[in-house]
Amino acid sequence: MAAWKTGVFAAAVVAAVVCTVAAAASKFDGVVQPSWANDHVLYDGDLLKLRLDTSSGGGFASKNRFLYGKATADLKLVPGDSAGVVTAFYLSSAGDKHNEFDFEFLGNVTGEPYLVQTNLYIDGVGNREQRIDLWFDPTADFHTYSVLWNPSQVVFLVDDTPIRVYENKTATKGHHHRHPNSTSTTDIAFPSPQPMAVYSSIWNADDWATRGGLVKTDWSHAPFVATFRDVSVEGCAWAPNATDSDAGEVARCTGTQWGKEGRYWWKEKDMQELSVHQTHQLVWARAHHLVYDYCVDTDRFPVQPPECAGR
Repeated sequence: MAAWKTGVFAAAVVAAVVCTVAAAASKFDGVVQPSWANDHVLYDGDLLKLRLDTSSGGGFASKNRFLYGKATADLKLVPGDSAGVVTAFYLSSAGDKHNEFDFEFLGNVTGEPYLVQTNLYIDGVGNREQRIDLWFDPTADFHTYSVLWNPSQVVFLVDDTPIRVYENKTATKGHHHRHPNSTSTTDIAFPSPQPMAVYSSIWNADDWATRGGLVKTDWSHAPFVATFRDVSVEGCAWAPNATDSDAGEVARCTGTQWGKEGRYWWKEKDMQELSVHQTHQLVWARAHHLVYDYCVDTDRFPVQPPECAGR
C-alpha cells in the first residue's frame, strides 16, 4: 500500500513538473522557438533561460518574420562574474546583403558595469557600434529592451528610454524635432525593406567582449544564465510562403495602416520621429552613459561615416 502511495505521489510530482514546463513553454511558444543547442534553452516556471557552459551556449528565434514593428524582451542578465560572456537580442534578415539591429550585452567582472553595445548592419555592412553603460544593475531585476523599426527610423530603447536612433534622412526630411544624431544629408543608407526575424543567444566571446579580450571567461562560475520573463513582437508578419523580396508583402507592410495583426501603430505619424520628451531622454542617455561611438573613432574611421556628419 505504501509503495502504491509512493508511486502515485511520484507520478503526481512528475505530472506537476511537466505541467509547469508546458505552461512556461506555451507562454513563449507562439513567439519563439529554440534555434540551436536546444538543451541550453530552458523553461523554468514562467521564465525562459539561455545557458552557457563549457559545452555550448544556446539561442532562440521568432517563429515568424516581420517587416516593421517593435520587438521587445524583458530580460535579466547573467549575474556575478560574467566577463567574456555575451547575451544578444537582435533582429536580422537573411543573406549576404542582410540588415541587422543588435543589442549585445557585454559581461564584466563582478562589481564592474555591463556595457550594452548596439550595432546596425545595412545591406550586409556593420561597423556602426555604440556602447553605453546602464543607470541600473541589469542583473538584479528584469528590464525591457526594445527595437522599434519603421520606414522612418530604427530606435533602440531601454525601459522605454531611447538610447540610439538611426534615421531615414529622406523620410524624415522637414521634421522639426531633431535629435543629436541628425544631419542634413539625404543620401545616407537606410535599411531596405527586408523581412526580419527576432533572435537571442548567449555565447563565449572572451576574445573581444571584456576590455577588448584582456579579461577571459572564468569557467569556474559556469553555468552562465540569462533569463527572459517575456519576448514579444508587434509587427507586420511576413507571409510564410513569400520570398524575401515579395513586392506584394513589401507593399502590404509598407503602405497600409491596418492588417490581420490589427492597427499598424508603429508606422503612425507620431512614430516617425522622437517626441520632444523622447529627444530629451536621448540627450540625457548619451550625455551620461555613452562610452563609445564609432562616429568619433578616427583611428577606425579617418573619414567620418556619412551618417555621422556634424558630430
